[in-house]
Amino acid sequence: MKIPMKIKSAFALYLTLIFYFSLPPPEIPINSLSIGLAIISEIIFGVFVGLFLNITLYTLMYAGEQISLMMGFSMATVFDQQSSISMPIISQFLGYLAMMVLFALDGHHSMLLFIHSSLINLPLGGFMISTDMFEYLITAFKNLFAIGLTIAFPILALSLLSDIIFGMLMKTMPQFNLLVIGYPIKIGIGLIVLVSVLSSMIFIFKREFFSAFQSLGMMF
Repeated sequence: MKIPMKIKSAFALYLTLIFYFSLPPPEIPINSLSIGLAIISEIIFGVFVGLFLNITLYTLMYAGEQISLMMGFSMATVFDQQSSISMPIISQFLGYLAMMVLFALDGHHSMLLFIHSSLINLPLGGFMISTDMFEYLITAFKNLFAIGLTIAFPILALSLLSDIIFGMLMKTMPQFNLLVIGYPIKIGIGLIVLVSVLSSMIFIFKREFFSAFQSLGMMF
């Protein structure tokens, strides 16, 4: 469910009031150019932080897309209010589950502490892009597909095995109706395996997310 803009604005104002009184005064010249450059620097900082953390979430959603494709749910898409795009229903389910896990593990508290730490250790407009950040992003994008396929592999393997079995049955029993009998069986197998490996999926996601969170230290 999409959070209304009024609530987002009120929460941003609330955090601003909380963090404002714990910060030293800015050490930049008070003129239009310096303030404009500082704002651009802070926007770029927010973009990099968002990329670092969202890549792990997109890894889980990529796995959900592959699972949906093999289970025949690729056409059953829903509109994601968070990213404003349509995605398969399995990806949507895994995304909501990942958000619940982050709240259960106090991930939101860790993010608030990181915001406070960045305001203390990184002066206004002092963010500088380094080659280490680009190298990490390149590696993270590469791992997005590798880890995503690894998460989805049990379901992909069993779905492929079921396709082979159904193909053999159709050769030996031409009266076997794949659309009426085969697809429900395939979906049932996929859901059973998904429930069986769901805890492993979330464990991998948790490991990758907190690994990415620890990597944010290179920005200071």
